[in-house]
Amino acid sequence: MSAPPFDRLNLGLRSGDATDTVKANREGLQQALALPSSPRWLHQVHGIAVAELGPLPSDHEPQADAAVSHLPGAVLAILTADCLPVLFCAADGSEIAAAHAGWRGLASGVLEETLTQLLAPRKDLLAWIGPCIGAASYEVGGEVRATFLKRHANASQYFVSTRPGHWLCDLAGLACLFLRASGVQNICGSGFDTFTDTRFYSYRREGAASGRFASLIWLEPQHGSPVQNNMAQNNR
Repeated sequence: MSAPPFDRLNLGLRSGDATDTVKANREGLQQALALPSSPRWLHQVHGIAVAELGPLPSDHEPQADAAVSHLPGAVLAILTADCLPVLFCAADGSEIAAAHAGWRGLASGVLEETLTQLLAPRKDLLAWIGPCIGAASYEVGGEVRATFLKRHANASQYFVSTRPGHWLCDLAGLACLFLRASGVQNICGSGFDTFTDTRFYSYRREGAASGRFASLIWLEPQHGSPVQNNMAQNNR
């Protein structure tokens, strides 16, 4: 629906695209994936707030960077364009969560804060790290590296020096480090680099004219316990 440069199914309302067009894109996504309900979108602000979403979908987008749900049929959505989308589910299908983690949110503890809102033991949680800017594409300054080194002694292994005062940063690797330190061992990832793979939006590559793609997770409503978990990546 969107016109260039947002013509790869932009789903972000705050990306500069026309609001009505983005809403039409979102409706098209729901129909194409036969989702059980409208996705629950967030007003993401690079923080650590976690929203627990109730049963009724709403046009209101809570200001949060993560969401949890125990409700069959609820669809959680995270918008990204280089940042990490991290999806969680309990192995028994009882609950799900979704988190948006840029470097600030990751360093501030958005993943750990999300885990505190889940009831399942950490050993029974599954985590999926979606498409994000890759370790060979994301150059950062010394202040970013220093922030992570304060958080974990082993964080240095996820930074590679490129020139004085600059390092390549492995965001997905850091996320795995923090998740394992929190007791989550069942972690998988997409392996896609949003900066080099033009199927994805990338703020680092495209600047302010970048749209947003979505990572979704939901609990199927038609099954009994355990509920089947589904993860879907919109990468058009």
